[in-house]
Amino acid sequence: QVQLVESGGGLVQTGGSLRLSCTDTRGTSRWYAMGWFRQAPGKEREFVAGISWTGGTIRYGDSVKGRFTISRDNANNAVYLQMNSLKSEDTAVYYCAADSANRVSGQYDSWGQGTQVTVSS
Repeated sequence: QVQLVESGGGLVQTGGSLRLSCTDTRGTSRWYAMGWFRQAPGKEREFVAGISWTGGTIRYGDSVKGRFTISRDNANNAVYLQMNSLKSEDTAVYYCAADSANRVSGQYDSWGQGTQVTVSS
């Protein structure tokens, strides 16, 4: 069973950067695709980025392409989301997720608790 813990959220000004981290505390996700999703108040959950277990396949949501970068460190059971050029519309709770079928853009079956990112102008 995967247990995901996110960190790195916070308050940042428009144009700034943040790096989110997600650690699988049970160390079982290194063979899984990992992803980041976000949900803003009153909106549906949105796919942000996904990465296969080898790192060879990466996908981004259209709204973050060119600004966000997903990466992973399988030796440390971690996945990261580097967020640059942040905009107010990036404000949301960000969730880390794991897909045991390694589909990257498919259904994710394990979720973290989320970390808040707030971008202020």
